[in-house]
Amino acid sequence: MRGDWGQARFAVSVMDDPEERARGLMFVEDLAPMTGMLFIYDRPQPVSFWMRNTLIPLDMLFLDATGTVRRIHENAVPLDETPIPGGDDILAVLEINGGMSGRLGIEEGSVLRHPDLPQDQAAWPCE
Repeated sequence: MRGDWGQARFAVSVMDDPEERARGLMFVEDLAPMTGMLFIYDRPQPVSFWMRNTLIPLDMLFLDATGTVRRIHENAVPLDETPIPGGDDILAVLEINGGMSGRLGIEEGSVLRHPDLPQDQAAWPCE
């Protein structure tokens, strides 16, 4: 990721099918620093997440097809089933440790580079 705040690299697991996306980080008791989970959808769409069976606080970064962060939900509460709307036209969601986006300074408008995002639309394409 990069933005006016600088750059950061996360090691991510990619969840790109419905079963993987449904499970996500449920039942995970610890997430190493600078790691996360990247949910990628087949097409941009409205998305909403919740924290059912999720045991650790998470930051959720909602991204459009260019890889640009459109919304950040910080410190989602473990086990809370309240819907967390990400917005319309979301192609991907990056989940990282709760509070990490604030500590790094990640903000809306930051961009993610990843080979599984559509490179012809990417704000920061892979080389």
